[in-house]
Amino acid sequence: MTNKFIKALLATTLFVLVLLTVHAIHMTVFRVSVVFYAAIGDALIASVICGTLVLFVSSFRIFSSFEKLQLIVIWLLSGYAFAISVPTVIDRSLSFYILEKIQQRGGGIRQDAFEQVFTREYVKEHRLVDVRLTEQLESGTIEVVDGCVSLTSKGNMIATFGRYYRTHWLPKRRLLMGEYSDDLTDPFKNSSVKYEYICN
Repeated sequence: MTNKFIKALLATTLFVLVLLTVHAIHMTVFRVSVVFYAAIGDALIASVICGTLVLFVSSFRIFSSFEKLQLIVIWLLSGYAFAISVPTVIDRSLSFYILEKIQQRGGGIRQDAFEQVFTREYVKEHRLVDVRLTEQLESGTIEVVDGCVSLTSKGNMIATFGRYYRTHWLPKRRLLMGEYSDDLTDPFKNSSVKYEYICN
């Protein structure tokens, strides 16, 4: 049992090293359309490489077929957790941006200036519109025709699900700057409607 645990630990350590190597090469050498999808691909590649080793290298014969399958599933899940928790969060996170921006500005920003920071700096510095539209195009949830961005049937289905989940399952008493509110369960309720940007 101890020998199996040590070999499983060694194999998993190898998986982590392979994953980080594949990820580093992918992110620095190759073209990437969507960071999350690329990181998921890296996890799959690392799982295939390490899974092949576990299946065919004689020193791993100590594991049964089921145990080998378990290791591969654990690696796939770990790779998914890495993809969504590290590169994707750092790439997309407004929370990271806030910390980095405060650091960039010498360690402090007036609280009343954050709306300006988000609208004038964040959107431009992170090419937020380009990034998000690219992600949605690559996901097949929108299409752009003659300058008009519209939902595909897949996008409409996901938007409907997201709206339902937000309305019924997000917290009704969420702490927002010292007050508990349900504002984010329906962020459109106080939204001013501007019809000039709707496609004809």
